[in-house]
Amino acid sequence: QVQLAESGGGLVQAGGSLRLSCAASGSMFSSDAMGWYRQAPGNQRELVASITLGGRTTYADSVKGRFTISRGKAKNTVYLQMNSLKPEDTDVYYCKADFPGYSDYPGDHWGQGTQVTVSS
Repeated sequence: QVQLAESGGGLVQAGGSLRLSCAASGSMFSSDAMGWYRQAPGNQRELVASITLGGRTTYADSVKGRFTISRGKAKNTVYLQMNSLKPEDTDVYYCKADFPGYSDYPGDHWGQGTQVTVSS
């Protein structure tokens, strides 16, 4: 089965930076897209940024110009560079990998989440 391992969360002061990493293992195939989502207690999970295998990126308006998503050289790895962090960026961040229908484990797969806390 596919497993996603996230790292890089933590506590940072407003204006600081963090870099999240995610690696999906268990599939012989490359994911179509990978992305980062965030969710606060009681809220719906929302897209932060995503990137396709071809490199097309999508960002939430609230993070444009501050966050950068990129895919690693290793298969099924993705990074989220977060700069100029704000207290409102505080959330649990989840990595998602979307595998194609013909793959060994098709569909969406989620990581366990990593906490990002930005102090004011």
